[in-house]
Amino acid sequence: MEKMQGLDAAFAALEHPSAPVHVGSIFIYDPSTAPGGFVRFKDIMAFIENRLQLSKSLRRKMVKVPLNVDYPYWVEDSEFDIEYHLRHVALPAPGDWRQLCILAARIFARPLDLARPPWEISVIEGLDNIHGVPKGSYALLAKVHHVAIDGVSGVDLMHATHTFRPDEPPLSDVDPWRPENTPSQIELLGRGIMASATLPVRQLNAVKESAPGIARAVKGFMAKEFDFEAIANTPETRFNGTISPHRVFGAQAFNLKEILSMRALAEGAKMNDVMLSICGGAMRRYLAAKKELPDASVTAMAPISVRTEEERDTMGNQIAAMYVPLGSHIAAVSERMEYVVSETTKAKAMTDALGARQIAEMAKLAPAALMNFAAGLFQRFKIADKTKPLVNTVVTNVPGPPVPLYSAGAKAVSVYGMLCLMDGIRLGHIVHTFIDEVTLSFTACREAVPDPDFYAECLLRSFGEHQTAMAKLGKNPSKAKAKAPAIKKRTKRGTAKKKAGA
Repeated sequence: MEKMQGLDAAFAALEHPSAPVHVGSIFIYDPSTAPGGFVRFKDIMAFIENRLQLSKSLRRKMVKVPLNVDYPYWVEDSEFDIEYHLRHVALPAPGDWRQLCILAARIFARPLDLARPPWEISVIEGLDNIHGVPKGSYALLAKVHHVAIDGVSGVDLMHATHTFRPDEPPLSDVDPWRPENTPSQIELLGRGIMASATLPVRQLNAVKESAPGIARAVKGFMAKEFDFEAIANTPETRFNGTISPHRVFGAQAFNLKEILSMRALAEGAKMNDVMLSICGGAMRRYLAAKKELPDASVTAMAPISVRTEEERDTMGNQIAAMYVPLGSHIAAVSERMEYVVSETTKAKAMTDALGARQIAEMAKLAPAALMNFAAGLFQRFKIADKTKPLVNTVVTNVPGPPVPLYSAGAKAVSVYGMLCLMDGIRLGHIVHTFIDEVTLSFTACREAVPDPDFYAECLLRSFGEHQTAMAKLGKNPSKAKAKAPAIKKRTKRGTAKKKAGA
């Protein structure tokens, strides 16, 4: 039995039927690489069951402490049943990308059963009419509650469900896992009361450790090394407010080398700056089409991993946050890129001054009862509809392996991400890198984005604008005559693969 950290407990407190707090991924596989050239559902189940021992989170369930006097605990589930966690569905003909997006959004919108280990995997067959996807391919849509993983520990989970060779034999080691009896409510209450008695001391120590960072932040603010102006001016948009239970999903895929080449649009730019600028351009185009484009830039929250090498295989969240304007008020791509680089530099300087690790440690020490009470008030009274937003969206970067992956012998050909939404943030983006591809996926509340196909097109057009800007710099002459609307699918290196939304 292991107690959750405060940040994990916060995600548990935020869980609501209209706002389930789980994250997800969609892997698409080509089964022709598997032994015999095909993969059955029972093969997938046997493969995952054999590798459960490589992940700490897959057989643990969450047990809450009575009266929320302390954070919940993780307990090895003595009633674990893998057949409950794996589901099997198929798209009806023709089995195209839009159908996959619609089904994925519907599956993702459903809350997980938090009385069991908080994850599900849906095997989706019938992907026979998706451009660039081999006939007979299938997808795995995985949902995992945010209490168990962040972007980096999620990568570890991905490794536990994949191999690096199609013919890798099953694990032969004896599974060391041992189930546990669920502790009684009285035992949990006693543990919680004892832990609560030491909380003030731990909070005081955390404040002492954070004091130097706060002092550095104040000093940097006085020296104008960074400022809060952009965040203070975050506009109110359709992407903010109370969320509905309904979700939409969509994505675009780009060539990694071309995305990396776009760093030349602004001095000091990194790949993350390019993706932030593409998101800013897409949100600009979408809001302008709705006649809702604000004068101020939309702002994104970008999670930052503070996980150490020693914490690499541990459960839970080790993250802090960086707040970055996306330059949606700037039409010219090069100018927007320069703006984003400038703002990310300021945001990183501020995060470094405060100490990202110290920020994360402070977040772990909020009283459990207070977190649950505050979350309940926020949701019940729809406070997100009555307050000025701090951010308009989330853009999170999940690094993937640069080498091929296989599941039950089937080769992974693409990966996309799905993001939980909370009251106040009704649109989220996930950037995934995998071998030579970058996918930019979005999850949104249907009330905020009723036309996900159009938002997916806005992402594609924003990418095309970056291509045009590169051509003007002479960095990519072959794209000088290309126009974003003409970029329909990936046929050669350097063009985009068209993906529509749900």
